[in-house]
Amino acid sequence: MDKLKADLLAQVQAADSLQALDEVRVAALGKKGAITAQMKNLGGLEPEQRKAAGQALNAIKDDVAAAIEAKKTAMADAELNAKLLAEKIDVTLPTRPEREGFIHPISQTIEEVVAILGEMGFEVAEGPEIEDDWYNFTALNIPEDHPARQEHDTFYLPGVGEKGRKVLRTHTSPVQIRTMMHSKPPLRIIAPGRTYRCDYDATHSPMFHQIEGLVVDETTHMGHLKGCLIDFCRAFFGVDELPVRFRPSYFPFTEPSAEVDIGCSRKGGEFKIGHGEDWLEILGCGMVNGKVLENCGIDSTKYQGFAFGIGIERLAMLKYGIPDLRTFYESDLRWLRHYGFQALDVPSMVGGLNQ
Repeated sequence: MDKLKADLLAQVQAADSLQALDEVRVAALGKKGAITAQMKNLGGLEPEQRKAAGQALNAIKDDVAAAIEAKKTAMADAELNAKLLAEKIDVTLPTRPEREGFIHPISQTIEEVVAILGEMGFEVAEGPEIEDDWYNFTALNIPEDHPARQEHDTFYLPGVGEKGRKVLRTHTSPVQIRTMMHSKPPLRIIAPGRTYRCDYDATHSPMFHQIEGLVVDETTHMGHLKGCLIDFCRAFFGVDELPVRFRPSYFPFTEPSAEVDIGCSRKGGEFKIGHGEDWLEILGCGMVNGKVLENCGIDSTKYQGFAFGIGIERLAMLKYGIPDLRTFYESDLRWLRHYGFQALDVPSMVGGLNQ
């Protein structure tokens, strides 16, 4: 037994590769191995001898298996160390060049608008993009036969919610409704976000962005609305004394309602915002309709306010000279490098535009 053990352990130590070590394992522990052959001979011994010999063979088997595993681990470690020594990395090499990222014009414009209106005391409010028909239309005093409620203008979803059919919101006005229903005046919010309508051409997209404002209190009047939007337009476009006019219009959710135009010039085929002989419509606004206030549980005999809505893409196209709305969503990196902005160019709402 001692000689068998010594011979097998010597073979294990002499193995110089994993393949040779595996051959030793088969020769010692396999079906036709040396230890297995000795096990088969135990049947011809006396019971006491068989017991002693069996215990000795099992001990040898365990010792040889442990020696093989230890040798295998040592050889694997040696192989890994040799590989690590051979495969060196030169950490002094320069990094691979990476293109610098840019902020999308839509994100830039939203940040600018939020920063300007934030300095006027507005707070950002948000709401779901999948709305009930009631929040998107009915609560806003939009009648059943209004064109905006037709299938060819609005994306309707299967199923019916708690307050009517499900719809991809066509404006961020439902955020105003939810705010008025769940908060008490005075209110002063802006609601930026994605909106959806069935339309697609150079100046329209099935998905676009809006930012709407709402003020509700006991003293706000049309003069406050005009002052707010005049200051906003001049701050956003960076034109002192920018001409701004309010043209009477109609919206179901405001009364009176107005379209806001800014002065511009189109001489010589060149478009320029500022003093000129022409006007350009920029947004819609008005005093909140009393029916809308009542629908939200607000006493219209005590409270009044104003609201306005601005298309973010429209503002970006005018300010940054982007001719086609569809290019905003084509994921063209060349376009983004041309019209995009560095991170430090984006104003922060904290501290206003002077940051």
